[in-house]
Amino acid sequence: MAGHSKWKNIQHRKGRQDALRGKLFAKLAREIFVAAREGGGNPDNNQKLRLAIAKAKSQNMPNENIERAIKKATGESGGKAYERVTYEGYGPGGVAVMVEALTDNRNRTAADMRYIFSKKGGSLGEAGCVAWMFERKGHLTIDRNSTDKDEDEVLMLALEAGSEDFQVSGDSYEITTAPEDFEAVKNALEKNGFSFTTAEVTMIPQNTVSLTGEEASKMIALLEALEDHDDVQNIYSNFDIDEDEMEKLSQEA
Repeated sequence: MAGHSKWKNIQHRKGRQDALRGKLFAKLAREIFVAAREGGGNPDNNQKLRLAIAKAKSQNMPNENIERAIKKATGESGGKAYERVTYEGYGPGGVAVMVEALTDNRNRTAADMRYIFSKKGGSLGEAGCVAWMFERKGHLTIDRNSTDKDEDEVLMLALEAGSEDFQVSGDSYEITTAPEDFEAVKNALEKNGFSFTTAEVTMIPQNTVSLTGEEASKMIALLEALEDHDDVQNIYSNFDIDEDEMEKLSQEA
């Protein structure tokens, strides 16, 4: 999983997830709003909305926030019209970076992305420059401390449910699925009593770039700056940082 999971682990260790929870809920609500506006407010008939709701619930977003976003999207016309935009570029050490945004002003967001990449030691590239390095996959993470089942049991249940890959990463079980199998695997595991710390269809890198020292620190600074931007919904990258280096980064102020 490389950059995808490493970034989430660093966020967790640094306590950024709690610090940014209000902003995270606002971004999740925007994603739900756009999905409901585009495909209707019934998740049974709207896969994008189902995925957005699953992602929100994996982050413990309250149900009333989810329902409010859907009602707002399916109510009277008006409000901001958001556009889905993807930006691609490179971070320190030549790391590939993809940024998915929802914006009501494409020119403003593009200028902001260019500024952030440049300021933090990266460069914004052309469309398609790094997308080929990633594959869209379903991603489920289970906290090992949240279940009394052992690794072999979880592995067998994940495989029986239709998962493509199973890995143990620190205190988590990480399950990868084909995008079209994500919901079926998620539902099957939920019926077996599992809950998820991450449940989303995401972009997984096909290769990785190892970072250490200053390059690793600069890469995390770039990701934090992008994450802080209100229009940014998702960030994907292919960096890899070993555990010792991660521990140092997580302790930095």
